[in-house]
Amino acid sequence: MLTLTKVTGLDLCLACVGVYLLKQVFKKKNPAYPPGPPGWPLIGSVLDMPNVRPWLTFTEWGKKYGDISHIEVLGQHIMALNSLETAMDMLDNKSAIYSDRPVLPVAGELIGWRNIMGFLPYGDRLRRHRKNFHHVIGTRAAVGVYNQVEEMETRRFLKRVLTTPDQPQAHIRHTAGAVILRISHGYEVKENNDPFIDLADRVMYHWSRATAPGAFVADVIPFLVKIPEWFPGAGFKRLAREWHDTLEELVSAPHKFVLDQMAAGIAPESFTSNLLGGGTLSADEEHDVKWSAAALYSGASDTTVSTVHSFFLAMTLFPDVQKKAQSELDAVVGSDRLPSFADQDSLPYVGALVKEALRWHAVVPTGFPHCVSEDDVHDGYYIPKGSLIIPNIWFMLNDPERYADPSQFNPERFLANDGKTPETEPRTICFGFGRRICIHLAEASVWLSIAMSLAVFNISKAVENGVEITPEIDPLSGTISHPKPFKCSIKPRSAKAVALVEQDANY
Repeated sequence: MLTLTKVTGLDLCLACVGVYLLKQVFKKKNPAYPPGPPGWPLIGSVLDMPNVRPWLTFTEWGKKYGDISHIEVLGQHIMALNSLETAMDMLDNKSAIYSDRPVLPVAGELIGWRNIMGFLPYGDRLRRHRKNFHHVIGTRAAVGVYNQVEEMETRRFLKRVLTTPDQPQAHIRHTAGAVILRISHGYEVKENNDPFIDLADRVMYHWSRATAPGAFVADVIPFLVKIPEWFPGAGFKRLAREWHDTLEELVSAPHKFVLDQMAAGIAPESFTSNLLGGGTLSADEEHDVKWSAAALYSGASDTTVSTVHSFFLAMTLFPDVQKKAQSELDAVVGSDRLPSFADQDSLPYVGALVKEALRWHAVVPTGFPHCVSEDDVHDGYYIPKGSLIIPNIWFMLNDPERYADPSQFNPERFLANDGKTPETEPRTICFGFGRRICIHLAEASVWLSIAMSLAVFNISKAVENGVEITPEIDPLSGTISHPKPFKCSIKPRSAKAVALVEQDANY
């Protein structure tokens, strides 16, 4: 007669070990993973994953381990790329398998960013979003339709800076939001305390924090999202619920504004009204319209804010660059009018300055992670399906082998002077890899803000109690990195400049 014996915990553990050993014996042998920090038994490299200025840690890994560094965090493989050529080979040239996006349990699922284009997996919905974008901002010609909106709002920006020059970052944010909301929803913002601008600022701050590498432990230990909010250590769930509600409001409130305007027959032309005006939409189609418009804001506004703010920092620290750009503006444009997009090709130094602003401060220092959709072997290294691929954009823009003296703000590196070959075009790096939908709109906004500001303002170090204050170059952490808050002095260049700024911004 068969006797049933009690199965103990030790029996189960031994059985699991046995199964694991059998799998190790019989599983298919793959090439080695790329090198990286060795990690610890059971938990892997969970303690090595940085959450503050991760680009600096990735750079140190690159020096030690090479172009691709690998860590494994509780079964999740993560590859940090420290080479432009490697990033382009993998993320651009092999985009068919490297274009997927990771599922971020907190940012994507709990907060709700899974619905926005940057988080969508490859498929029909992503293709619909891209199609929506391409018609509106997919080419320079398409973006050119909004030149008048850009010029009008940038004139208003100059007026705000002239009136309260001690608040440049607030004015930059207001202007970027005003441009995008006019394009996305036909909404004209209020001069002060606009509800949509304030809402969008909060949402973009949340997004930058929530999507940064290592932001939440639950992103690498997904089962933590199942624990109740009251459980010790579950404060992230309460935070995610608050951020979810704010995101939903940003997506829905401007969309309702457009629907109400269309019902009243007074809706101005916009990205949203154009997409809604083609007849009755299904629930899925309207969902795509709402989230495409939200992606338009998130994709172009905060990057513009960061770059233009870093431009003011650079002009404070590098006055000789400012003087050269102003000399070119004075010679080409003169002092009787403001520069416009029509002057762009005639202002090569200003154009090079814009490129250097994009390079000198990496707006998205670690890009946004890609996810490989099938096993791959790259440069002899095994990249398993599901691996997160993080390009270290900050290092690529500060690589001393590519950019001479990278800490210096030097626009001339992008000019072919004295037979010198210009250094690598930063736009191929700074906007990330794969499809870069918002690149044309962001570049146009940055160029105009910089050209107009240089034409009418002198930017210099602030003086307090007779002492000059030298700002610190200290980029903040986040998916979108902003310069550390700093003080500077902004004064009109002349009485003529004041008159130009005070002209009716609606011209």
